[in-house]
Amino acid sequence: MQAELVLDARNGTGESPVWLAAQQALYWVDIPARTLNRWHAGEGHATWQADEMIACIAPRAGQPGEWIAGMESGLFSLRPRADGTLAATPLAAVAHAAPGMRFNDGRCDRQGRFWAGTMLLDMAAGARIGRLYCYGAGNDSAALKLDDLIVPNGLAFSPDGRTMYLSDSHPSVQAVWAFDYDTDTGTPRNRRLFVDMQPLPGRPDGAAMDIDGCYWICGNDAGLVHRFTPDGRLDRSLAVPVKKPAMCAFGGPNLDTLFVTSIRPGGVDLSDQPLAGGVFALNPGVAGVPEPAFAG
Repeated sequence: MQAELVLDARNGTGESPVWLAAQQALYWVDIPARTLNRWHAGEGHATWQADEMIACIAPRAGQPGEWIAGMESGLFSLRPRADGTLAATPLAAVAHAAPGMRFNDGRCDRQGRFWAGTMLLDMAAGARIGRLYCYGAGNDSAALKLDDLIVPNGLAFSPDGRTMYLSDSHPSVQAVWAFDYDTDTGTPRNRRLFVDMQPLPGRPDGAAMDIDGCYWICGNDAGLVHRFTPDGRLDRSLAVPVKKPAMCAFGGPNLDTLFVTSIRPGGVDLSDQPLAGGVFALNPGVAGVPEPAFAG
């Protein structure tokens, strides 16, 4: 299960990988570079530039080429232009708890609602002012669902959509929670600890679900991607040749390739991880669940 280098992208923070089956292409963002990226096996790598940092994306149903994105000031619809820029249309602004915040991890539930969390850019401050929002089609605002978070991350939904997962990747927390999820109203209830990652290698970062209902999450700082069974048991860990895998996503023609984006930290010696910031592919031995598009 050795990791294969897909692209030596050198992303500052490669995040939110999404496999677009219609194009057989992988999309993701580099947060500090403010770029949307696309990789296709036959067409190579393309990038589009935004005016704000992009943190998380999901395709828009019925709007080919368009994406919903959590950025700095709110949620936007993005459309790549031929000149390498992104046309951005505001969908919903949010009132951040403090200056210097942005969106972080996000994705759609099985019904096509877009969920995304916010965080303070200065993660070291450990400020519990992160929030989790839900945005549905036809709404003019994003609904606040949870607060008292530092770095909301690891959002995922079980194959039947009835369990929602959320992590907080701050070093002082390192927890993954599960919620019962009301698919009709989009309401999470009965929050409980799913995995305490404090004693495990790596901080919890971005996640993906497989067809067995198992939860895959990147172990940031440990160079690992962990698989947890629905009862929270660590089933296996796969290695990547970088210390900071950021998020994973199932893709490929049969959804049985696990793509992993990563972080290239600045101002440190990278001689032991020259491929930091790259995109990798793993053979996880199981297929993933198709990611829903935003229903709006």
